[in-house]
Amino acid sequence: MLTRIDHVGIAVPDLQAAVDAYEQLLGRPPSHRQVVESDGIEAVMFEVGESRVELLGCTGPTSKIASFLERRGGGLHHVAYGVDDVQEALDGYTGLGLRTLDTCPRRGAGGRLVAFLHPSAAAGVLTELCQQDPAAAGHHG
Repeated sequence: MLTRIDHVGIAVPDLQAAVDAYEQLLGRPPSHRQVVESDGIEAVMFEVGESRVELLGCTGPTSKIASFLERRGGGLHHVAYGVDDVQEALDGYTGLGLRTLDTCPRRGAGGRLVAFLHPSAAAGVLTELCQQDPAAAGHHG
């Protein structure tokens, strides 16, 4: 079901400082920056070969990233895998008895449909399933 590593999500306490560090590290600016109000996050994407690094900052104290940072500090938040069809992948993993956090896809950053598997499905790592959102085709954020 998984076709590639789409991106690695990294939670950061100071988004602009992290963006500055990654611009220096990679020698280029981010390819995409977007606030996802429904999750209370700001996501900044950097292209790295055929994959991406997603820096995640919180937009407020009730954000999922804010609670993650409070519990664990900055660092790896999730690994996102590309799939051809998020709903089909979710249904397949549910059929295998894996725990999911979503029952259907939702819009994520960068023109993607996303859904998450519980960390218990991947040895303690939050796993995101993502596919290009056909409704976002031709739109750039």
